[in-house]
Amino acid sequence: MSGRAEVWLFIAQRASAFVLAPLVIVHLATMIYAIQGGLSAEEILARTQGSGVWGAIYGLFVLAAAIHAPIGVRSIVREMTPWRGRSLDLAAVLFGVLIVVLGVKAVGALV
Repeated sequence: MSGRAEVWLFIAQRASAFVLAPLVIVHLATMIYAIQGGLSAEEILARTQGSGVWGAIYGLFVLAAAIHAPIGVRSIVREMTPWRGRSLDLAAVLFGVLIVVLGVKAVGALV
């Protein structure tokens, strides 16, 4: 991958981290509140059904994670193994697609 592409990956990962950070805080705070309140998974889902706000929050979470995680995993693999080139880039893209597919299914179940 060219130097310019690497710079864009660096920027994309930092931008996605900027989006992810507050979303992770919202997610963790919500989960802690729900669990301490004694809510079951079924009760939580009953409260989120039909909520466009939670759908938007978790949809954005999925998209940011689908950008952030594959870039990070690609970087770690490049540092720790001899794997390089287009096959690694393709694997990272496929990992991102997998995150989107599974995440959209999860968000669909949530809302």
